[in-house]
Amino acid sequence: MPHTLPPPVWVATPESFAALAADLSKQSRIAVDTESNSLHAYREQVCLIQFSTETDYLVDPFALSDLSPLAPIFADPKIEKVFHAAEYDLICLYRDFGFTFSNLFDTMQAARILGRDKVGLEGVLAEYFGVAVNKKFQKADWGARPLTSEQINYARLDTHYLLSLRDMLYADLAAAGRWELAREDFRRACWVGEQPVSRNGPAWERLSRRRDLSARELTLLRELCEAREIIAERLDRPPFKVVDDDILIAIARGAPSTREELLGLGLSERQVGRWANEMLAAVARGVEAPLVRRPRPERPDDAVLVRLEKLKSWRKKAAQKMGVESDIVLPRPFLFSLAERGPRDLKSVMESSPWRLEQFGSQILDVLGG
Repeated sequence: MPHTLPPPVWVATPESFAALAADLSKQSRIAVDTESNSLHAYREQVCLIQFSTETDYLVDPFALSDLSPLAPIFADPKIEKVFHAAEYDLICLYRDFGFTFSNLFDTMQAARILGRDKVGLEGVLAEYFGVAVNKKFQKADWGARPLTSEQINYARLDTHYLLSLRDMLYADLAAAGRWELAREDFRRACWVGEQPVSRNGPAWERLSRRRDLSARELTLLRELCEAREIIAERLDRPPFKVVDDDILIAIARGAPSTREELLGLGLSERQVGRWANEMLAAVARGVEAPLVRRPRPERPDDAVLVRLEKLKSWRKKAAQKMGVESDIVLPRPFLFSLAERGPRDLKSVMESSPWRLEQFGSQILDVLGG
């Protein structure tokens, strides 16, 4: 049980980091996790990196000037890196440190491929090891120092059991004939640098989809979002913790000109006291600025939409037969590429997943009329 575990090694000096890197480089597999501060900072960053071998390590990146000795470990195909829900961790490690990856095992994806009901780490640890973790620390400020003893214990549990869990899930994957499928997904997960750039657009465009706003209200919303970004960056906090999205939309609708009107639209007295001038100035700019134009997404042609619906319907039925979620049968990138490109490009679209091509290729061709 967690209270009987020896304390993890806190890595915050060049000497302790060198010892960690030496240990990791000798391993055939290591467990990894990270903690970030997306709910507490304007620009999210990795605040803690956890490793487990026979020893549990907690690495403090704030105390270390150079983490580059970890780069060859993450990139080494001879060292398996075991994560739980790897995607977010890999994106953060690539963004902050430029790490690239090979030889991955994702215990959450393995559980999903097996069709398990509980795939979150909390449920998995409870089911396999009888370990309870406190979910409140998922939203903790991991950028604060010092970390509490509860945070340290929570963080070490994220990796302590992963190597044992990996072995259990591998045996189940092999027995179910789904190991090759898992390997393909693990391999593709390593391609972090090739992830498409987000096309969500500026904040005002994202928020405008939530309400029917006039062109003038959208123009006010744009100015308000830009003002909020400036305040958030200055305070180093997420924009939603400056002013809530719904209140920002209400201000755009109400076009207030006084502090009292801001209060009536949902801002607290504290918010009005701190940021009223900037909010009112943004409203004034929005009233006078040229009207913005809401971007209109391009509508796929009818043939693409028909193929997409056919694929979704087939995918749902195939997933039910396998006892998994639909995206295990056909992940979204494959789904949309096949809908856009049609049956002629089946092999090129799915060349990174030979297992799916062999298992489902003929069915997909039938669905698409190829």
